Amino acid sequence: MDRLELTRDCDAVKIPQGDRIRLGAGTEVYMSQSLGGSFTVQAPTYGGLFRIAGGDADALGLEMPAEAKLLAEGGGDIDSLVDAALRTCYDPEIPVNIVDLGLVYDTRISDLPEGGWRVDIKMTLTAQGCGMGTAIAGDAEDKIRTIPGVKDASVRVVWDPPWTALMISEQGRKQLGL
Repeated sequence: MDRLELTRDCDAVKIPQGDRIRLGAGTEVYMSQSLGGSFTVQAPTYGGLFRIAGGDADALGLEMPAEAKLLAEGGGDIDSLVDAALRTCYDPEIPVNIVDLGLVYDTRISDLPEGGWRVDIKMTLTAQGCGMGTAIAGDAEDKIRTIPGVKDASVRVVWDPPWTALMISEQGRKQLGL
């Protein structure tokens, strides 16, 4: 794991609880993974693993990932942008995005009277006992909210129908070597 030091205060999400926290400038962190435009770091001073958004890459002394730039800049239709945002969300234990894992069951995009959109997502997890559910749903919600014009977003974890490996897309199967 690469050792880094935060160059400024930075918002993060504690894994797996999903609690939001502010990590202080000068904090020593160790890069665990970088997938989907966000970073998972270990911060011994704060006692655990944390997810840092791609928009805060500079706090790690890194460039903003391409996925995070795409979402921040917008461009394209809202359906494509929501799909792109969801494809940047990963279960930290599985290197396949939540769309290709077959975890996203329903996406509804509503026009708001004052302009912009509300996005509601229903998703599931690979197992009901998955401790990462709150963090994964929160990550998806946060990334959807970064899309220009999205005024509100909600990601709800559901258990019906139960997830099976048959729901993994062809692309996801290739990534997993299935």
